[in-house]
Amino acid sequence: MKPTVGRIVHYTSFGTPGGEYRSQCRAAIVTEVGQWVTVEETDGYSRSEDRPIRRLEQWFYDDAVALTVLNPTGLFFNGAGPVACRHDEPRDGHDPAGGTWHWPEREG
Repeated sequence: MKPTVGRIVHYTSFGTPGGEYRSQCRAAIVTEVGQWVTVEETDGYSRSEDRPIRRLEQWFYDDAVALTVLNPTGLFFNGAGPVACRHDEPRDGHDPAGGTWHWPEREG
């Protein structure tokens, strides 16, 4: 299945490092599909000045989505732009990683 604008998906929150809030599955609405993501490479050096060179590229990911996450305490928007999340299905009894989205599980 391909994500489309307006579809309901599940977003897995990160939780907090200290464990005050655990990672949880939240409802989310797809607000944009496909996204340019900036990728950085820092392993180059200038031959003339022997300084590090930072090269930035933008790659288009057609499976990246922007989400509006529906939390019990309010909506989550990323003010700097859409949230790019990778698709991550639960497998082998493990929960999806924080910061990812997946299709809602179907109940039997």
